[in-house]
Amino acid sequence: MTSTVRGVQLARLLGQWHSLPGRHRSPDYAALAAAVRGLLSDGRLPLGVRLPAERELAEALAISRTTVSAAYRTLRESGHLTSRRGAGSWTTLPQGHRVASSGLWAPIADSDVIDLGVAALPAPDELVGAARAAADDLPRYLGSAGYHPTGLLELREAVAAGYTARGVATGAEQIIITAGTQQALDLVLRLSVPAGSPVLVEAPTYPNALAALSARRARISTHGLDTATGWDGEMLLGALRQGRPRCAYVIPEFHNPTGHLMDADLRERLVATAHSAGTELIVDESFVDLPLDGGEMPPPVAVFDRHSRVVSIGGMSKPYWGGLRIGWVRASAPLVQRLAAIRVGVDMSSPVLEQLVGVRLLEKSQRIVAARRAQLRTRRDTLVAALREQLPEWTFTIPAGGVTLWAELDGPISSALARAAEDVGVRLAPGPRFGLDGTLERFLRLPFTLPEADLVEAVTRIASVRYDLDRGVRPSWRSAAVIA
Repeated sequence: MTSTVRGVQLARLLGQWHSLPGRHRSPDYAALAAAVRGLLSDGRLPLGVRLPAERELAEALAISRTTVSAAYRTLRESGHLTSRRGAGSWTTLPQGHRVASSGLWAPIADSDVIDLGVAALPAPDELVGAARAAADDLPRYLGSAGYHPTGLLELREAVAAGYTARGVATGAEQIIITAGTQQALDLVLRLSVPAGSPVLVEAPTYPNALAALSARRARISTHGLDTATGWDGEMLLGALRQGRPRCAYVIPEFHNPTGHLMDADLRERLVATAHSAGTELIVDESFVDLPLDGGEMPPPVAVFDRHSRVVSIGGMSKPYWGGLRIGWVRASAPLVQRLAAIRVGVDMSSPVLEQLVGVRLLEKSQRIVAARRAQLRTRRDTLVAALREQLPEWTFTIPAGGVTLWAELDGPISSALARAAEDVGVRLAPGPRFGLDGTLERFLRLPFTLPEADLVEAVTRIASVRYDLDRGVRPSWRSAAVIA
């Protein structure tokens, strides 16, 4: 079923479209068409969505129908709208253009390169001690075959205790340990998303989630996040009601890449709407341990689940270390057993020694995570100051947690800027990697996981090539890089 945006919803997305830069030089219809194109290129208005009828949008914007009609005609001529008499008009891109994201990534080994493509921290100092203690624990397990498809009981109990402490009662039987959060997502998709199933994701979203969905041949639709405010609750819930997707993948805690935090009211409404729509919610909690500005965190989405519609995934990569491949799924006990059965056909189980390291780190979680938060807070503030000084035309909302900042650039130059930055030793994750169909060219994800000096130097180099783009200096084309 094609999703439809109503006139009042599109009017809200358009905002002050009549006062955009250059508006005084354009007639009303041209300014309106340009504003709609901007929503498409930024990913805030999905492709393939039916726009409101001309009369409905004219009433919502308090302008003449003639103006809307001319704007729609302009969008059709530019390839951003496809219309069929009696059926309506759908958003498109010119010539059916699509840019797929592999979602894959590979860290750069060159020490001279400042890598802003990977949003992850190096290992904490406590890791070596945890590994030594885990080696001492290992003999307890050497008398068995070593296969534990759902994970070691002591690690499952530690993870379950974390959920219970956050307000959602959880037992070890509701946890399966995986080889990282990505495998957790992959297993859930294998179980819940048959080929061709409709799935709703946010735009932008995590590239590797898009890769996993593409591997399942899912039919992906998107809900656009506003750069400043995050989720539009009415449009998100409307997309669930209209599309009735098999699954919806959301990142409510310090969303990757925007850093937004979903409020408790929308979480509750999201679960209720998902239940009525027959949609399973896959909730990625990778950043839940990393609030940076204090304040009370909203309850987990699973708190509101009364019908087993919520599957939560998380892991140790972001607050601890990506090299420790420990992730998990929290779900109903029967679903965990079904996931374990699927998992046996993938890799049997996670390494025992790594799970024991995870247990030891979780025992010291308060100290480790507190240090991580303090470190990230300083680095975030350093990045913000550098951007405001050297690239004042860029706009962004300072994230209250997580590890990434989502910057809106001063033009649709994200991919060109990423290519140019390679020439000065900076690796970037351009906006289109976080969406579908070539949108999000006005955006750039900037993680603040590197040391402060590297962040300042990176911004300095980015600013230099940004101004070169204005002077017409064109970077050479090269093969596409893989980005996380």
